[in-house]
Amino acid sequence: MTRVAVLALPGGLASSLAITLDALETANDVSLRGGRKAPFEVIAVRAERGGMPELGRGDLLIMPGLGVRSEAELIEGLATPAVRRAARFAAQAHMAGACVAASCASTFILAQAGLLSGRRATTTWWLAPVFRRLHPEVALVTEQIVVADWPIATAGAAMAQMDLMLAVVAKFASPGLSEACARYLLLDQRRSQAPYMAVTFLAGQDAQISRAEAWAREHIARDFSMDELAAAAGLSPRTFARRLASVCGLSPVKFAQRIRMEAAERLLETTRLSVDEVARRVGYAEPSTLRRLIRREARRSPAELRRP
Repeated sequence: MTRVAVLALPGGLASSLAITLDALETANDVSLRGGRKAPFEVIAVRAERGGMPELGRGDLLIMPGLGVRSEAELIEGLATPAVRRAARFAAQAHMAGACVAASCASTFILAQAGLLSGRRATTTWWLAPVFRRLHPEVALVTEQIVVADWPIATAGAAMAQMDLMLAVVAKFASPGLSEACARYLLLDQRRSQAPYMAVTFLAGQDAQISRAEAWAREHIARDFSMDELAAAAGLSPRTFARRLASVCGLSPVKFAQRIRMEAAERLLETTRLSVDEVARRVGYAEPSTLRRLIRREARRSPAELRRP
């Protein structure tokens, strides 16, 4: 049986905490109903007060998502005594051999504790530029919902806590039990945050990248070059690529593709234009190129985007 400490943070997302506890309870219940032992012993802990349980090899610490609405609120939250205490607890648990998992803004706590240095990790997509600036030592993989780089696992935006919990059940119990929990809770398998990332929001955090984004939307109907896009930002191609990776986590080609795809999705959802016409309006001479892009990034077909 795996001992699991679930750390409730002040200002933490109630939904994220509830998802964590519900998933562990479901895994135990499904296992018991199948005639097997419950795989998890769950201990709920408050970060701001009380004693912390001793965790060692084979144990697990889970930090549900910390709820923040802005960069300023995040920085303020990370400086509170309770969150600093949580970071120390995570570092101690890791040093003792326990695994640690966190989602959403709580991934910043793991980075603050030094647990993500040199590792692959993810976080909520809209805080990715802040994460890259504060923790360049971390290999951030923003598009992934879960990065299970055990003994550390991280997940993206708030509801990615459920994806994280399925990964936890798969590792500490079995993949079969994880699949059974997903069926019991009516969960879809999701592997990427990319379809939910708003390029306009990310680009808006840098004036020159925002200028390039506006220019790309203005010239979306033609096949412009990446050098033209860089020039619109007032940057050299190399500096533009570096700045774009820092702000949006995208290459110039991916940046342009995301803008074209967002425009195409909006046209498909709000008009009756043919796919051929939509492709032409967003700069693709071959409709098949747009179809492949939508299937890869949105994981749906153009026809599915039109379903009410």
